[in-house]
Amino acid sequence: MDTILVVGDDTEIRDVIHVYLRNEGYFVIEAENGLEALDLIRSISFELVILDIKMPQMDGINACIKIREISSTPIIMLSGEEEDIGKISGLTPGADDYMIKPFNPLELLARVKAHLQRQSLIGKEEFNSVIFIKDLVIDKSKHSVTLKENNISLTPLEFSILELLASHPGQVFSFDKIYESVWKDPIGYSDNTVMVHIRNLREKLEEFPRDPQYIKTIWGVGYKID
Repeated sequence: MDTILVVGDDTEIRDVIHVYLRNEGYFVIEAENGLEALDLIRSISFELVILDIKMPQMDGINACIKIREISSTPIIMLSGEEEDIGKISGLTPGADDYMIKPFNPLELLARVKAHLQRQSLIGKEEFNSVIFIKDLVIDKSKHSVTLKENNISLTPLEFSILELLASHPGQVFSFDKIYESVWKDPIGYSDNTVMVHIRNLREKLEEFPRDPQYIKTIWGVGYKID
C-alpha cells in the first residue's frame, strides 16, 4: 500500500484529499505545516507528498527545498495564486507537479496515480520506454498514449511526431526536421504535410479539459515548432 503525505493548514482541503486517496486504497498521513512534514519524512517512507504553499511556520516553497535535501519523493504542490507557479517552476530540484486551487479532486487523484506509476518504473528497463508530461503518458514500447487516464487514439505518424517532440523537451523543430525524422524520406516533403498531422494531433490532445498551464507545458515549454 502506497503511503502519501498531505501537508496543509486548511483542514477541509486536507479532509477532502484524504477521503479521495483513502477510497483508492492509499494510506494517508497528514501534516499542518512544513516543519511537521519534514519531521515525518525523516522517520517514515512516503511514496508521494501533496504540499500546500500557504502555511504557517514553514511554507510549501521552503518545505519543498528542505524535502529535496533528504528525499526524491514526488511532490505535488497546491497553490491558490497563479504567481506562485513561477516560484514552483524555479525550484531546482523542486516540485514534480502543481495544481491551482480550487481544483477537481479527481484530477488530483489522476496526477497522483501518474506520478506513482512513474515512480514504480524507475530503475526498471521499461521506464526508458515511457515518457511522462504531467498527466500525459506516452508508452513507446506499446505505442499507446493516455491523457488523464483516457486512451488517445493516434495514427502511427501522429504517434511518431508526438514521441519526437516529447523526447526532446525545449528543442525547436522546423517542419523539414520533423519530416526528416518521422517520414525519413526527403521526397514529397511540404510544410502542409507536417502541418496537417500536427493539427490533428493537437485536436486529439485538446479534446480533454485541463488547467490553462497544460497547453503551455505540452505545446510551449515542453517542445516548440519553429
